[in-house]
Amino acid sequence: VHNGIEYGLMQLIAESYDLLKRGLGLTDPELHQIYHAWNATELNSYLLEITAAIFAQRDQEHNHWLIDEILDAAKQKGTGKWTVQDALDLGTPVPTIATAVAMRNLSALKEERMLAGELLTGPTPQFHGDRTTFIELLRNALYAAMITTYAQGMSQLQQASATYGYGLHLADVARIWRGGCIIRAALLEDIRTAYANDPDIPSLLIDPRFGYRVVERQSDLREVVRTAAAHGIPVPALMSALAYFDSYRSGWLPANLIQAQRDYFGAHTYERIDEKGVFHTQWQADEQQTQSQQS
Repeated sequence: VHNGIEYGLMQLIAESYDLLKRGLGLTDPELHQIYHAWNATELNSYLLEITAAIFAQRDQEHNHWLIDEILDAAKQKGTGKWTVQDALDLGTPVPTIATAVAMRNLSALKEERMLAGELLTGPTPQFHGDRTTFIELLRNALYAAMITTYAQGMSQLQQASATYGYGLHLADVARIWRGGCIIRAALLEDIRTAYANDPDIPSLLIDPRFGYRVVERQSDLREVVRTAAAHGIPVPALMSALAYFDSYRSGWLPANLIQAQRDYFGAHTYERIDEKGVFHTQWQADEQQTQSQQS
């Protein structure tokens, strides 16, 4: 799960890089300065620290910025996939982590992407708004998305502990991670405090401090996602973080239609909101559709 969270955070940071580089046209020295500055804020983390350092690294042999010479095809050893597989077995939603794994797979399709880029047209990635304002929006959006990613991973650990009898103390997990690992971040101290105060809290988003931080920044996350979509810059992890937030806070989801569909084609039954029990309906075909097909 640690590595799954790691996948999610790395994908979120990579998407912020894409928005800054292709969207705003920033240079590597400018990117170094931005990530260095961000690491002095609530975003402080090992991954932000090394991201800033990466943009300052030159290729000594060719005297170019090294990042621009690295192939855009990320490899993986399977730990993110294991996280997602276990989450599916547990029935715990980890969409941002799952998206990060999928994007590594997609990045590996370099030749296909090059071909698709020649055949499939879309909007230009160049952004023409106020750069300073957008950079601040992006910083807030990244923080909100990072919180939801940690929330997904911690919820998976909590469910795994209950299912497998691990007896995990999530406050201790956060403390250990805070002490030294790839996903260590200032945020983990607050996560430790949240679980120390309430070990059974179902999600970090329920904790007033974390919930407030995401609510406070949700408009920035929405604006960043909207801008990315308008300019054809893929930000699937940011989008999934927003969708997770909106889905988790929704008292009603359209899953009733899915249940009706399952019962229609497979007699899988459904539950009702007005009475207890399990039900099955002999669904009637759409007469108008049937007549249209016969004519």
